[in-house]
Amino acid sequence: MQEQYRTVARAGVHESEINRSRFLCSLAPAATEEEAQDFVTRVRKEHPTATHNCFAYVIGADASVQKASDDGEPGGTAGVPMLQMLMRRETRYVVAVVTRYYGGVKLGAGGLIRAYGGVVGEALDALGTITRQRFRLATIRVDHQRAGKLENDLRATGRNVREVRYAEAVTIGIGLPDADVEAFTAWLADATAGTATLELGGEAYGDVTS
Repeated sequence: MQEQYRTVARAGVHESEINRSRFLCSLAPAATEEEAQDFVTRVRKEHPTATHNCFAYVIGADASVQKASDDGEPGGTAGVPMLQMLMRRETRYVVAVVTRYYGGVKLGAGGLIRAYGGVVGEALDALGTITRQRFRLATIRVDHQRAGKLENDLRATGRNVREVRYAEAVTIGIGLPDADVEAFTAWLADATAGTATLELGGEAYGDVTS
């Protein structure tokens, strides 16, 4: 598994005008290929009179699914440069649709490649990206007496606290980078006088907080 990947921070639209053609890049995070395809369908419905609705998406932290469509533009001048821009910027779980309204001036193959790839890059800059890190899921069990202070300490040190449950004992779900497990186990024993237990679970990705 990849240690980390970048994705778009939020869904949004960025518009550019190039030689009287309007290029609208709609970007969104997509957890699955189905989500990406649904987003493409939605954008096409919003712009039924557009000359082209070209798309590209990358799914998987290791970019295992990559798709692109020129939607009637000359082969390789739209979807592929869009996909290349997403890959060059190392974004994953992301879908881009570039809607073009033709303005009467032909751009030529080189101009189209620059326009479609460029507007995706501009949209990524405008909407921003976030980094997601691979974490080991872990569960801490601790008594009620120490739970409040421990939770505060975890948050104060920037730990990825996923959930807190109060029952007979308090369970706190956290995400830990693999490299931190040993040091964290020692810290937890010290912080709770050896009364807390740590159970390691599976893996997931979580946002990296700066």
